[in-house]
Amino acid sequence: MKSWPPVAAAIGFVSLAAALLMAFWYAPVAQCDAGCLTQKIFYFHVPSAYSMYLSIGVCCVGSLFYLWQRNEESADLWDALAQAGGELALVFAAIVMGTGPLWGWKAWGTPWVWDPRLTTTLLCALIVVAYVVLRSSGGEGEKRFAAALSVVGTALMPVIHYSVQLWRGQHPTVITRQGGGLAPAMGATLGMSFIAFSVAVFGIIALRYQMVKNATRVEALFAEASALGLLDDDDHTDNQRAPS
Repeated sequence: MKSWPPVAAAIGFVSLAAALLMAFWYAPVAQCDAGCLTQKIFYFHVPSAYSMYLSIGVCCVGSLFYLWQRNEESADLWDALAQAGGELALVFAAIVMGTGPLWGWKAWGTPWVWDPRLTTTLLCALIVVAYVVLRSSGGEGEKRFAAALSVVGTALMPVIHYSVQLWRGQHPTVITRQGGGLAPAMGATLGMSFIAFSVAVFGIIALRYQMVKNATRVEALFAEASALGLLDDDDHTDNQRAPS
């Protein structure tokens, strides 16, 4: 069972390659009045936003159980899951905030407008950045504050999702009932991207979770050995400086 995370991650990356090929050689060119080939960013921009939601959700679940658990060992496991989800959320937030302006620059003539969805997504990305920075500080107080912050950030996701409907922004709406719809080839390509991103997300989170869990365990063993006088102080200091 321990071998499934790398397998899932590998399948996800292969699927991403397939989605990339479908986006450029199978899906038709659309919206020539608003970018033509640039529109193909859509097949990765939208699944990246969805993957950001998934990762933030994992971070929130891990953070909630971390705050709730009183057993230190169990709390560390949930904290490791939250850290894995938060770090991956940061990666996808960067992709969303990078691909969106590239598409908008061609379609709107400007890389950024203070559209409700863009603004709330930026706010969500900043919360993710704050979580990762606080979590990496290492102190127990910072970890607990970061966990609480991730729960607040998750509460922002419905605002992002419904912001276009609530505040009538200019961000395009395509795949909902109010949107313009997709051609069959475009729908198949987008579906492939969603599948690829989903598999990759859970595979990468599982891999990172194992890494953080192992690093926490090693640090605990070093601390125990140091308390027993089995290690030199320099050895323990070097271990504490090692990245997790």
